[in-house]
Amino acid sequence: MRYLAVDHGEKRTGLAICDKGETMASPLKVLTGQAELVGQIVKIVRQENIETVVVGLPLNMDSTEGPRAKSVRCFGDRLQEATQVPVIYYDERLSSFDAEKKLAGLNITRKKKKKHLDAVAAASILEAFLDNKHGDL
Repeated sequence: MRYLAVDHGEKRTGLAICDKGETMASPLKVLTGQAELVGQIVKIVRQENIETVVVGLPLNMDSTEGPRAKSVRCFGDRLQEATQVPVIYYDERLSSFDAEKKLAGLNITRKKKKKHLDAVAAASILEAFLDNKHGDL
């Protein structure tokens, strides 16, 4: 199955995709701004034959949902309606920390790291989702 992970942010939204065998999650791109965000993701869903979208849900450390999580759920509802594919919410806690750790070893500038961070975070969300799905935790 082809999955697209979305790390939704107010300024930047990271996207990642997996292979058909569900063995590898790869950063895809970072979209900036909110204008036409859903439309851009719909295009990617169609181009890449995505069957399910995994949206990172920003839970509080005590597993409760705050205002940001509610906002992401509203975004996910709009995305599901527009794409006509299932949307699954997956805990994204620590995904940015994991992404920063992955980028830390690279010899690139802070500006370039910031540009790619959200897509790498989306890949971390997708990796965790796939590991959980396949019982690799």
